[in-house]
Amino acid sequence: MLTGCHAPRGGRLGSRTRGRFQCWAMSAPLAYVQGRFVPQSEARLPIHDAGVVYGATVTEFCRTFRHRLFRLGDHLERFRQGCAAALVPCPWAEADLAAVAAQLVERNAASIAATDDLALIFFATPGPIGYLLGQPGAAGDGEPTLVMHTFPLPWVRYRRFFVEGVALVVPPVRQLPAGCLEPRIKHRSRLHWWRADQWVRRHDPKALALLLDGDGHVTETALANFCIVRGGTVVSPPRDSILDGISLRVTAQLCRQLGIPMSEAPFTLPECLRADEAFLTGTAFCLAGVRWLNGREFSWPGPVTQKLMEAWAGLVGLDYVAQILGG
Repeated sequence: MLTGCHAPRGGRLGSRTRGRFQCWAMSAPLAYVQGRFVPQSEARLPIHDAGVVYGATVTEFCRTFRHRLFRLGDHLERFRQGCAAALVPCPWAEADLAAVAAQLVERNAASIAATDDLALIFFATPGPIGYLLGQPGAAGDGEPTLVMHTFPLPWVRYRRFFVEGVALVVPPVRQLPAGCLEPRIKHRSRLHWWRADQWVRRHDPKALALLLDGDGHVTETALANFCIVRGGTVVSPPRDSILDGISLRVTAQLCRQLGIPMSEAPFTLPECLRADEAFLTGTAFCLAGVRWLNGREFSWPGPVTQKLMEAWAGLVGLDYVAQILGG
């Protein structure tokens, strides 16, 4: 059972923990670590945690709109499924996770501007590995680790998407095969993404890496799902080859509502370069048009992309582009 900031051990989340946040200065953000709210500056993982040693970490990234979490239930469901696929214990009830997330956001949102919003990250690991510190216990023997924390969404990171358009480069680094690590797991074993992003940054500091798989099919970026538009139809790589993005699900829903055809099919880089439009869809920035890919300049933002951006804004009740540009 999850417990709160200063609640007695075994105490339930709820009214007993509300208001207890006053024990810290209201301007200092809090994090949730192993059943307790703590000042975020004091949040730590031990050096022998399996998340550090193995990179065995399942994570989620969600955001607020007007300080209210968006599609938290979908993120929690994917988190649980990811833990099961990664063999990372997840003994926490979704209702308790949702309660902690809501309390953390309510508390931390009080210290940001009304026009800003928060990112919420939570992650789980198999917990500490005792023998690495000369203590009893092997990998997976201890209590699993759970952490939640927030930060103000960094608008400056996404502003160029809507001023200049997204730029993408395909590096020589390839996506991990599904036989090694299933794409549906949102994880922190991201060394291949680090290598890809560093390679791209050396060639174009403003571009993002778009990875191909071992067969030369386009997959995704580290930041977001990638789609192309051909003849008015939105095409996504097959869901079993990419992360099942929550924002990609929302985009599919909006396509149905707008009568825009959407399909899933494998496609290669040359096929991408013959597309009419391309866009990214991700939690932090919703949906943004791709202007440039490996030397090919697309219509930006194209008519289908523009319709979907407007639909996104209507769905969340916020002009998210204006928020990013004005933030």
